Amino acid sequence: MVWQLDDDLWFPNPRWGEDDGLVAIGGDLSVERLLLAYSNGFFPWYAFQMEREPHWYCPLDRYVIFPHEIHVSHSMRQLIRQRKYEVTVNQDFDGVIRGCATAQGRNEESGAWLGPNIIEAFTRLHRLGYATSVEVWERQDADKPRPDSPSVNAQGRRLVGGLYGVTLRRAFFGESMFSQVPNASKLALIHLAKAMETIGGHFIDCQFETPLFKSMGGRHITYDRYMDILNSHPQDTSSQP
Repeated sequence: MVWQLDDDLWFPNPRWGEDDGLVAIGGDLSVERLLLAYSNGFFPWYAFQMEREPHWYCPLDRYVIFPHEIHVSHSMRQLIRQRKYEVTVNQDFDGVIRGCATAQGRNEESGAWLGPNIIEAFTRLHRLGYATSVEVWERQDADKPRPDSPSVNAQGRRLVGGLYGVTLRRAFFGESMFSQVPNASKLALIHLAKAMETIGGHFIDCQFETPLFKSMGGRHITYDRYMDILNSHPQDTSSQP
């Protein structure tokens, strides 16, 4: 069953939804509705070129990465040691979300979901501290790396990958990632997991299983366990890594 939302802030029981996780259609993308959605395991996902209303998903089979279980392959360890790229947090949210929208011509596909309304909604969340970006920058001179300096991270460097998502209750709800060079999104994900482990973060919600997430330590958990973990610190609102 798929429910039609109205102007009130509510979501139905996800156990009543479709097998693919679709539970409801409609409502809006306000900050209040988005926070309610993610607090209950829902996320918006719809083809903006074809659908006029948000579609809300809440799969009962969740795919997550626990920060301490992130798998870093030998080749990725070598890449990190080379210091060819620099990874930052929240230095270019706009660049990351637009990179996710347009990389490899995604925005031209009929099923594209990261449209203007989604970009605007998550940018609002970011400004309020509820959405985070991780940026991967290509250094100007990879042979002569210098110590990290937050004041100049984006100056003279090219954004070549990253990811963004919602940060709430010590969890990170991944939305999208992109790479303009090999392994940039993997670098961003590793950095995110290590940062979350430092602050005691619970999990990275991958939404669905993909070969990349599986190779990096992702695993399935039930919706009940997912919510138990998420509600273990209900007083936490934003949890920036």
